[in-house]
Amino acid sequence: MDKQRTGLGQDSHRFLSEDSTKPCLLGGVHFDEVPGFKANSDGDVIFHAICNAISSLTGEIILGKKADELLERDGITDSRVYLEEALKTLGTQKIVHLAISIEALRPKILPRIEELRESIAAVLQVDTSQVGLTATTGEGLTDFGCGDGVQCLCILTTLERTEK
Repeated sequence: MDKQRTGLGQDSHRFLSEDSTKPCLLGGVHFDEVPGFKANSDGDVIFHAICNAISSLTGEIILGKKADELLERDGITDSRVYLEEALKTLGTQKIVHLAISIEALRPKILPRIEELRESIAAVLQVDTSQVGLTATTGEGLTDFGCGDGVQCLCILTTLERTEK
């Protein structure tokens, strides 16, 4: 008998000032046209949202606990490392699908959706077809739609094989 589970994750960060040299990373992909995020880490909201979705499945707190330990102990600010730590907590659960929704006026996501899907799939060790990604500006109704930062929501579905 198979056990299907679904986790929900969210994260958001504001951009630093335009003169910041901190790079902007989303899903492990570098975006040159905008500054980096106000965050203790690289602020990759896609990887952070996925970490939070995994935490909702496992009960293991990655952001705010494990990530802080990695930062304090080893100076690690790379969100890919945080996500790799989160993946270890899944145990026998296998990721079957990830749905991601981004709200941002900038950077422009649409031209780079395939690149983002490929990067995310590589870290999760799944096929690109298992990663869905959409983006919206929200028509300027929030700070994200006005260009002040980026918000990411995701739903992660896993399957666990259980014995009868």
